[in-house]
Amino acid sequence: MTRILLALPILLLGACQVSKDDANDSVTVQYNQDVAENAAADVGNAAENIGGMIANDVEKTADKIQNTDVDVDVDANVQTNGQ
Repeated sequence: MTRILLALPILLLGACQVSKDDANDSVTVQYNQDVAENAAADVGNAAENIGGMIANDVEKTADKIQNTDVDVDVDANVQTNGQ
């Protein structure tokens, strides 16, 4: 999940659109908020999906542990010295 969050700034850079106008010798940088919001939403959805998969895996593992039959024999033979 950390890797996904680290990718967010890189995805947000994709929202920057750079255009060069050679005739006017200028460069224009525009930030597209819609693209940035979509990238952030995609990262959020991926993180949510990963979290759901982890929760499902934990639940399945817990079910497996609960469904095991384990016999435990305890011998509680306690003797005292008469005190």
